[in-house]
Amino acid sequence: MNDTLHSPPPRRPIRDLPDELISQIAAGEVVERPASVVRELVDNALDSGATQITVRLLAGGVRLIAVEDDGCGIPQDELPIALRRHATSKITSLSDLETVATMGFRGEALAAIGSVSEMALLSRPAHQPGAFLLDARSGELRPVARGTGTTVEVKELFFSTPARRKFLKTDATELAHCIESVRRHALARPDVGFAIWHEGKLVEQWRATFVPGDAHLQDALARRLADVLGEDFVAQSVAVQHRAGPVTVTGRAGLPDAARSRADQQYCYVNGRFVRDKVLTHAARSAYEDVLHGHKQPVYALYVEIDPARVDVNVHPTKIEVRFRDSREVHQAVRHAVENALAAPRAAALAAGTAAAPETATAPGGADDFKPKQPLAHMWQAQAAIKFEERGHHVADLQALWGPRTETVPAGNAGVAFINPGPVAPGTGPGAASGTAQPAYRAPTVADAAGSAGRDSDEATWPLGRAVAQLHGVYILAENAKGLVVVDMHAAHERIVYERLKAQVDSGARIASQPLLIPATFAATPEEVATAEASAEVLATLGLEVVPFSPKTLAVRAVPTTLATASGFGDPVELARSVLAELAAHDASTVVQRARNDILGTMACHGAVRANRKLTIDEMNALLRQMETTDRSDQCNHGRPTWRQLSMRELDALFLRGR
Repeated sequence: MNDTLHSPPPRRPIRDLPDELISQIAAGEVVERPASVVRELVDNALDSGATQITVRLLAGGVRLIAVEDDGCGIPQDELPIALRRHATSKITSLSDLETVATMGFRGEALAAIGSVSEMALLSRPAHQPGAFLLDARSGELRPVARGTGTTVEVKELFFSTPARRKFLKTDATELAHCIESVRRHALARPDVGFAIWHEGKLVEQWRATFVPGDAHLQDALARRLADVLGEDFVAQSVAVQHRAGPVTVTGRAGLPDAARSRADQQYCYVNGRFVRDKVLTHAARSAYEDVLHGHKQPVYALYVEIDPARVDVNVHPTKIEVRFRDSREVHQAVRHAVENALAAPRAAALAAGTAAAPETATAPGGADDFKPKQPLAHMWQAQAAIKFEERGHHVADLQALWGPRTETVPAGNAGVAFINPGPVAPGTGPGAASGTAQPAYRAPTVADAAGSAGRDSDEATWPLGRAVAQLHGVYILAENAKGLVVVDMHAAHERIVYERLKAQVDSGARIASQPLLIPATFAATPEEVATAEASAEVLATLGLEVVPFSPKTLAVRAVPTTLATASGFGDPVELARSVLAELAAHDASTVVQRARNDILGTMACHGAVRANRKLTIDEMNALLRQMETTDRSDQCNHGRPTWRQLSMRELDALFLRGR
């Protein structure tokens, strides 16, 4: 029996494969399911200059796929050529291939599809008096009636390869994949209308939103995104517009609050082509690193425009993967584009929306007639930048962000201080140096009333409003033009400190390191040893010192001072391994920034104002004003929201007002 198992197989001669078998092998690469056919045929329709594309399906695309367009059409004498393998009108030379700008170019889709189905090609160019239909199986060519354009009918997919047909899912599942395939095209082409019919019923229709000369492209794209992905996607996203060298990035990036549990609304396009690329996905995810909570997935639609010569689309048979000549420049462009779009605080947009809202007559007590009845508290002088010295920065120094409370509250006025705060003169607020205690409340004078009356209009436009109270030492309650704002003071202050520390480190300050009394050694892989040796300068920038102890051992001799003194600091070996793994997998600058941000996040968490600390009205108002001007202040650096708005309409609904 052993002799039988190890006996060599009989030798077979090398021979040319039949054309039909070659096409069926190619179909295995190109045609995975009905959605693959839809993608290839819609690609061809777009390349023909179509402005309206209709897809008709039966049984989820298994029994019939018909794609109709109003493009330029195919002349009668070119119809048989179109069905040959590697026959195309889109490229003629290697230079054309290296700078291809069309959706399709391989010239094998129609031949591959025709080898595993019953296909017919019907077309008429504008200069031809009539249309002609070509049967792919028999080769018969006959005249038919049709307007300018092309129709490709694919029936009984995989009829000649029953084994492939067994792997298909239910009709509903295959239909969903076909719709998703058309949706990806629709998101990139607002100038083209799309319609999908299934079993004679219209299931999706997206009309063209862009007409050259009549609409702005970005506005048309936003309308197409709203039509395809829903109004909520546009409402809960921000516009992206960024240019870095040869790379231009546009589109919309979803707000952190709109993140989902699945990555099913992440669309990336390169020169109008939908792609799945690790560089783009990682860049977008990196931009959301310190604003997403847990394992949530962001939503976005990003469009990358780059010189076709700088990207290779001839990487995968389905053209869904690409290779960039300089992936680093594309990664940086996409990451910075999304970061800049998300940086602006939403409080500013809230104020703009309030100012632009038209005045309408409503019932007394309704949300729309709400106006602040008292002058808002005054903003005290902003604190100076924290000193971030070369020798390192102590977490305890961060307490200087909020000076010690020296205010006194007169007896009987503790509650009043949160309701009717008096004006604070410049230089006498909580951050000012003062030798005497300042009262938290005093009766307003006539001069105060006259001065505050002139400031009402300005204070009413504060996006986050004026503070009115502190709840259980955790939340700040503020009143703005829309209603009630609830702020998590620790989360908000943590973001403010975090962004300030990042700005100071970016200006050239170093992260100090602290040597370990006993170096922590660990067994390392050859890759880890090589990375540690090659990235010694990068590790030093992060405050880490990891050196070879032996050919197979590394030693951690120093860690960042902030982490070494933190009460919850873990194993230095685990920290070193994670940083080395990041350095081995990604660009060094990206790793440095990520690791640096983790360290600064720990510092900010320790330095932010703690829960159960009582704040004065002026301190609370100062925090609100800083939130309005701090980038990414809508989330803390752990991704938790820092504030929430409750409109008067929502408050009225809680108490059944107006019903």
